Amino acid sequence: MAALSGVPWIRPLRRLLSHLNGSGRQAGGCRRVSVNIPSCGAQQLRKLSGGPGGEAGVASPWRLFGALCLQRLPVIAQKPSAIEEQFAQLTRQMDLENSLFSDHELRLQEEAERMRRKKDDYDSDEEDSAGQDIITAEDLEDSWEQRFKKVQPSLVFKETSELNLGSADRCLADSLLLLARQRVVDQDLWLLPQMQWQAGETLRHTAERALASLPGSGFKATFLGNVPCGVYKYKFPENVRTESCVGAKVFFFKALLSTHSDSPPQDSLMWLRKDELQSYLRPAYLEKVNRFVLNF
Repeated sequence: MAALSGVPWIRPLRRLLSHLNGSGRQAGGCRRVSVNIPSCGAQQLRKLSGGPGGEAGVASPWRLFGALCLQRLPVIAQKPSAIEEQFAQLTRQMDLENSLFSDHELRLQEEAERMRRKKDDYDSDEEDSAGQDIITAEDLEDSWEQRFKKVQPSLVFKETSELNLGSADRCLADSLLLLARQRVVDQDLWLLPQMQWQAGETLRHTAERALASLPGSGFKATFLGNVPCGVYKYKFPENVRTESCVGAKVFFFKALLSTHSDSPPQDSLMWLRKDELQSYLRPAYLEKVNRFVLNF
């Protein structure tokens, strides 16, 4: 230790350590840091959460709703656009120019050549088969054309199914969204299916309850997560608004239609494309819905 005392940096280090030890001690031990939160802030948090424990025990003046954004994905391929049609036609033309003749096309050429020789009397073998019934390639094409005209397209391609707004089987090439006619205060409005939140359940459970309450109750859906995809907030009319009930907050949950029953369409339900929503939803409500509704 005597040897270390001669090192020049030992004494300053000892003085620094002794200063820190002396200044950091108090009569009560280590120095304390205050982390007190003002009582008004804690009370405000309780009031915002709507739970008990506030100064006056006041609950939230907003009613909570869980809404269901139920989409039916396309069932068949969509109709190609104009540029897709042009590209398909160009591809078919290139394949045709680079391909070989099929057996049917070769037969057509042989028969055309045989008919030309028959007119010019260059082929005497045609006389031997004059009394036989010969089915030519052109006869086959005519029979195929007649059979094609008898084919009836499926009902999914008919325009009558496009006009039935209450059917989930309309517009099979597009993505559809379910709307329900619901009573809001004193009006009947077209909205996404919704139910009021009840104590003891999550908002997703509320949206699932809205699905189960639909007329017919034959819908089964797959929910896409537990977090709302959007929120819509509105105030009640002044004639029904009170201090304890100002308005409502609607939390939307996305879900995809899995199966549905073949029950007759309900008048209180509609399946609409995204471009058809503006005719039934209010502008402020539609603006919120368009943020999370996508076409697949």
